[in-house]
Amino acid sequence: MAILTNDDEKRKKMIFDSMAPRRQRQILKRGYEKWDPFQEPKDPIDIRQDRTKRTSQTLIREFLQIQDADTYSTEYARGAFEICLGIINENEKYQGMFDFACWYKELLKKEGYEK
Repeated sequence: MAILTNDDEKRKKMIFDSMAPRRQRQILKRGYEKWDPFQEPKDPIDIRQDRTKRTSQTLIREFLQIQDADTYSTEYARGAFEICLGIINENEKYQGMFDFACWYKELLKKEGYEK
């Protein structure tokens, strides 16, 4: 922990005194000196981006916006979001699902079942 100024020490004491007794005991158990009430929060996991620098939320929103809202179900959207997360996180299971879907679409097109 960084060295605190007198003002920071006062703020730290004020924060500690305003806490519930149970939380104070937890801090004292770990060591009041080690406790840093001024730590910066960690970045949420949702900030992960794909190669296009889009988050999973952005990708799924863009995908669902081009779909007809009256024709897709919650299950459809849930499935799309699940594979989106799997691909962004480079999970092999979802990469296999994606590769198969692309291959199958090409097969249908090649055999005249799709335009």
